[in-house]
Amino acid sequence: MRNIHEWADELSHNDHSLIIVEGKKDKLALNKLGIENVNSINEPIYLVIEKLVNYNKEIIILTDLDKMGKKLYARLKRDLTERGITIDNYFREFLFKHTRLTRISKIWC
Repeated sequence: MRNIHEWADELSHNDHSLIIVEGKKDKLALNKLGIENVNSINEPIYLVIEKLVNYNKEIIILTDLDKMGKKLYARLKRDLTERGITIDNYFREFLFKHTRLTRISKIWC
């Protein structure tokens, strides 16, 4: 991957993972890029974690890259890995290293 367009293309063809984002705007932004396997957090974190425990795919956590998003990411990653869920950090790490984005909802702009 060299740029955000390749990132989006690769993510849109990733059928083996479920993508978790913070809110509806984040989900909409990814959907506009053709990324369909996206779920937004719309309930307390402990309920999200309990539902994902039974999910048999890798999880990609794409919370915002601001302070609150990083905190949410850390909690989700810790709690899910403790329960045996595999977290795929590849796409998140690309955003940190190769873009100046701080909000997932701004990706499609």
